[in-house]
Amino acid sequence: MDTASGVVLASPSWGALGAFILGLVVVVGGLVWAVWIGIRVMRREPSRPRELEQPHLPVTGAIHEVREVREPDEVHCDDGVRLMPYEIHRASTRRSNDQHRQRWSPGGSGSFGSGGPGAT
Repeated sequence: MDTASGVVLASPSWGALGAFILGLVVVVGGLVWAVWIGIRVMRREPSRPRELEQPHLPVTGAIHEVREVREPDEVHCDDGVRLMPYEIHRASTRRSNDQHRQRWSPGGSGSFGSGGPGAT
């Protein structure tokens, strides 16, 4: 490479510089336009709720979680007759009389499987 071509490559190209400046103006203009549209949209939205309109804890304090043992609501009556849809309760389960938490049987896996001897 001779010195003449090196000077041409090192000299600023007005076309490339113009394209860079035009691209910069377009990007900045697009960002300004997006912010302007966002401000217009926010002004049309309803105002934020005031302090008195915010949800508060009840006077009795926080409500805690309730754990109870549930059992399925049977679809068949004691005499073997199927219940009709209007006879079924709203919930598919009901509160169990025995509230003791049932654990898995000794020797069982407690998760999935039969709790057998495993890989032998």
